[in-house]
Amino acid sequence: MRNLLIFISKYNAFFLFIIFEVSALVIYIKYNSFQKATFINSTNQVTGGLYARADQLKSYISLREVNDSLARENARLRNQLKTSFYIDSAAHHKVVDTIYKQQYEYIDAAVINNSTNHRNNYLTINKGSRAGIVKGMGVICAQGVVGKVVFVGEHLSVVQSLLHKETIISAALAGTKDLGSFIWGDNLDPHVGLLYNVSNNATPKLGELVVTSDLSLFPAGIPIGKISNLHSKSAKGAFLNMDVNIAVDFSKLQYVYVVNNKLAQEQRGLEAQQKKDE
Repeated sequence: MRNLLIFISKYNAFFLFIIFEVSALVIYIKYNSFQKATFINSTNQVTGGLYARADQLKSYISLREVNDSLARENARLRNQLKTSFYIDSAAHHKVVDTIYKQQYEYIDAAVINNSTNHRNNYLTINKGSRAGIVKGMGVICAQGVVGKVVFVGEHLSVVQSLLHKETIISAALAGTKDLGSFIWGDNLDPHVGLLYNVSNNATPKLGELVVTSDLSLFPAGIPIGKISNLHSKSAKGAFLNMDVNIAVDFSKLQYVYVVNNKLAQEQRGLEAQQKKDE
């Protein structure tokens, strides 16, 4: 306290100058309409800028929560898409029930780890068995196909990326429905894959969309990419191969949807019986 008093007494002239200066400014602004209006306008601009910055900071902090909410909403809307249902013809005579049965359900999840620069790439999502995810489920995002679930924990799952040498997807040309198979190419380019074994009778065009077929574990029509280059015929001359620009930019992947095909288990069981009979 003594040091404070010594400090004030030592610089009392400076403090008196500040007090008089502030008092003069207050009187000058208060009793002059033009200066008063200018001061208020300047103050409003400063406070407005501060409020804008504060609002931007608040929006940034809540961005993850907003994205999570949008992902859940998108999953709910995908569950209502016509492609998520199949027609149960045996229920035609029932008035109380619909003939449309849901085949696909979508579980939203966030990507918490991802790789794109290896020969075999994986990504980790923040949902596991507690959310209903099981091994073998397909994974998509808003842009297209992402991969399939290969490991499942209680809270997390690992997805084998589309950018993996063992990922093979039954695909089709969106326009003509000609079937083929999609794999990631050997050039390790995360933006380019290969569509092969397309019928020699097909007439693909540059820029044509390539989508999942009815034979894949995904709903039909999910984008895979667009044709970027047409190769010559294979050695046997029976099939066509073509480069495909992959629809998903894996370096920017943040949210995905895990596809629960309700008929997958039944299909696997029937196909296993078929293999036993062969």
